[in-house]
This record gives sequence, structure tokens and C-alpha cells, in this order.
Amino acid sequence: QVQLVESGGGLVQTGGSLRLSCATSGRTNSNYAVAWFRHAPGKERGFVARIGWRNGVTYYAEFVKGRFTISRDNANDTVYLQMNNLNPEDTAVYYCAARRNDDIATLHWSYAYWGQGTQVTVSS
Repeated sequence: QVQLVESGGGLVQTGGSLRLSCATSGRTNSNYAVAWFRHAPGKERGFVARIGWRNGVTYYAEFVKGRFTISRDNANDTVYLQMNNLNPEDTAVYYCAARRNDDIATLHWSYAYWGQGTQVTVSS
């Protein structure tokens, strides 16, 4: 069973930065992908970014390209989401998710394992 624990959310002003962390445990092999999704009030849960644990291949939603960076630390089993130049539209609960397949997937039902989420609020 894979466990995911997010941290790093908080309140930041427009133009500010935050780094989210997703601590993973329980993986039995490296053929995993980890992704970040976000869920804002009144909207569906949406894909943000993903990274293949074995090959490090990344993929981003169009609206975060150039602002967000996903990375992994194999030694600490942690995935990060560096978020820069934040704006109020980025306000949401951010979730870390994992799947036992490192093909690129952007639909939330493709991911079987989820963390509890961390709130990100960007003030104007």
C-alpha cells in the first residue's frame, strides 16, 4: 500500500512562491508515477504536473508551464512541486497522487493512491 503525505501549503501573496512536498512510502518498485492535482471550490479536480519515478520524465498542464516545476528526491522518497509567480487562480487544495505505471496520465481516476491534500491560498 502506497502512502502519500503532502506538506508545504499556506498563504502567499500574488507573485509569491511555495514549495509543496509529497512524502511517499510503501512503494515496492520504481515503476511509479507521481502527480499533483488541485481542487478549487466549484471546479473539478484538475491535473497540474507529473513525474515518472524511474525515468524522471515530467509533464505539465498548460497553465502552469514556466511557473511550476515538479521534481523528485529518490534518496528521501519525496516529490516536490515548486510554484512560482502564484496568482489567486492558483488557490486550491493540492493533492499528491500515485499510480503503478509510469505512462503519462492526466486524469484523476488514473491514480489509485492519494494524499490528504494541502491548502494553497494566494491573496491579491
